[in-house]
Amino acid sequence: MTSARRKAYGVEGASYARPSATSTRTVGRARSAPYVFLLPATILFALFFALPIGYAVWLSLHKVQVKGLGLGSGARTEVWAGLENYTDSLTDSELLDGALRVLGYGAIVVPVMLGLALLFALMLDTDRVRLAPVTRLAIFLPYAIPGVVAAMLWGFLYLPDVSPFYFVLDKLGMPQPDLLDGGPLYVALSNIAVWGGTGFNMIVIYTSLRAIPAEVHEAAKLDGATPLQTALRIKIPMVVPSLVLTFFFSIIATLQVFSEPTTLKPLTNSVSTTWSPLMKVYQDAFGKGDIHSAAATAVIIALVTLALSFGFLRAANSRTKQEAAQ
Repeated sequence: MTSARRKAYGVEGASYARPSATSTRTVGRARSAPYVFLLPATILFALFFALPIGYAVWLSLHKVQVKGLGLGSGARTEVWAGLENYTDSLTDSELLDGALRVLGYGAIVVPVMLGLALLFALMLDTDRVRLAPVTRLAIFLPYAIPGVVAAMLWGFLYLPDVSPFYFVLDKLGMPQPDLLDGGPLYVALSNIAVWGGTGFNMIVIYTSLRAIPAEVHEAAKLDGATPLQTALRIKIPMVVPSLVLTFFFSIIATLQVFSEPTTLKPLTNSVSTTWSPLMKVYQDAFGKGDIHSAAATAVIIALVTLALSFGFLRAANSRTKQEAAQ
């Protein structure tokens, strides 16, 4: 820059210091630090999530072809199958029957579980509740019990020979229904899921209730609102996002039901090896040894779960935007 230009810009006599190599390295390290911290999580995600999904998709597009009548090493070869495994899975009556059973199971579990979770959260949010921490812990405690243990516990309570409920019914001369057969089986399985999942959903909703400003409650009291009116007109509308979140989690858990019917299967003949879609995946992979068909069914279940979840969240977001616009 010439002397005249420096005077024109008012920088006459200013000194220009070039950045040193040390400061450049410091800036470079600061910029790369987030990526270094993200590297372990990225590696774990790739190894234990992305890679298994990719391998499952690859298996679903192949099949085993047997050449000749021999059982030697060259008799079985893996060949490209395209969408053949997906076509076979979608036309499989066992998969469709399992999906219908899961829909009936979910129609009982989701509304009952979320209804109880909302009711318990509203009751714990009132000022009249005594020993609220102990009550919260008691409601949440079943969620800490593994699903297999919970299914075994309730399974033995459903058996007439060892259940104390049947003993009491027998002494009272009342009929003893078989809870592990036919229609009552859905109620028995749903009871296990409701007993184990209500506490988690209750905590999520209760946390949202506690986040409501105290000024809102005081304004409701000044307006003469009863506790029931406050719950219906103030609390529930303000925790709708939490209800949407718990509904989302419940739908995913319902579509992936596996441990409860699998654990109860040895106790009754009403639960088949393909009672739910995930049980069919397990049966095809380890019972029949057809890992490729099982991979195709698993991919279909994942896509259906993703589509339902995305559709529900999109519908909930659009409704929220409409209410906000109004």
